[in-house]
Amino acid sequence: MTPPDAPHNRWSDLDRPPLNVTALRRGLLRPGALWTSLEVVESTGSTNTDLAERASTGAAGEGTVLIAEEQTAGRGRLERSWTAPPRSGLFLSVYLEPGDIPVERWGWVPLLAGVAAATGLAKSAGVDMSLKWPNDLLVSVDGGERKTGGILGEFAGDGIVVGMGVNVSLRADELPAPTAGSLALAGAVSTDRETLLRAVLRSLEHWYGAWRDADGDAAASGLQAAYAAGCATLDRSVRAELPGGNALVGEAVAIDGDGRLVLSTENGLQQPVSAGDIVHLRGVAGGLT
Repeated sequence: MTPPDAPHNRWSDLDRPPLNVTALRRGLLRPGALWTSLEVVESTGSTNTDLAERASTGAAGEGTVLIAEEQTAGRGRLERSWTAPPRSGLFLSVYLEPGDIPVERWGWVPLLAGVAAATGLAKSAGVDMSLKWPNDLLVSVDGGERKTGGILGEFAGDGIVVGMGVNVSLRADELPAPTAGSLALAGAVSTDRETLLRAVLRSLEHWYGAWRDADGDAAASGLQAAYAAGCATLDRSVRAELPGGNALVGEAVAIDGDGRLVLSTENGLQQPVSAGDIVHLRGVAGGLT
């Protein structure tokens, strides 16, 4: 046990060892693979910001992976902050250049990353994962839905940077909010971050390859069906808090070909939602989950 007055070092918390970048590169950077470079930094404000800056100057190519042991100014959707103790989670961004895919189909890339993360983590951590539209990763903790991760995509350079944050070993007293969770609290059989990272990046490579092979067609690649199958938002009453301050309540009935959430409203209309914050409701009139 580290004495209280001992200086902090990267091995201070033996339950949270540092990543082995050599082993990660050996397992992921292969001839013909999607991933072309992989870097692990001790701490940064935001891997998305850093990688977007590199992409805008041509310093990052497709398949670049940037991972941080600690992220001090991570960003989620709607500019929400995302912070966690050092080495307690997965904090990474990847750069993709789907230049031969029609740009109107690029909106599927963050959703694709959600499917990849959920399937990769479910297999490697042994926990049930689901997706809250558009890009929250949910687990079950004490019988309730908890957000354990999120995905953020943004255009940069000639492609798109996709960032991912996943709470892995956070303890109950470390959670940033009562609605948050972690893989450990969900009963994960493994919280080894190298195992989890390899699983997520291999899953992302698989889904990205299938989507590109189908010319970005989410239906033909199986992506649309996979997202719908893993989406906890479907078949329940939700409130969509839309840009501009408006809100829409209805039953989430489908994910359409553009990745939008389709709501069936009380007046019988089918309303697609392309952006907004989704609140899961209990029943038609009920409270928050």
